[in-house]
Amino acid sequence: MADVQEVVLSERERQCLRWAQEGKSSCVIGVILKVSENTVNFHVKNAMRKLEMTSRTQCVVKARRLI
Repeated sequence: MADVQEVVLSERERQCLRWAQEGKSSCVIGVILKVSENTVNFHVKNAMRKLEMTSRTQCVVKARRLI
């Protein structure tokens, strides 16, 4: 498992996860950030990979420690 201190999330990954934490869907996050839903999913999936999580919810919880 990756050491949490070694993981560096991009600003956009952090933004997407912050909105996901508020319960926003990828579509709504896309509107807020003025990007496509696919772009939001891309950033969330990158964050999931970096944090070695298999679900969006797990990723948000783990990322809260970093943000």
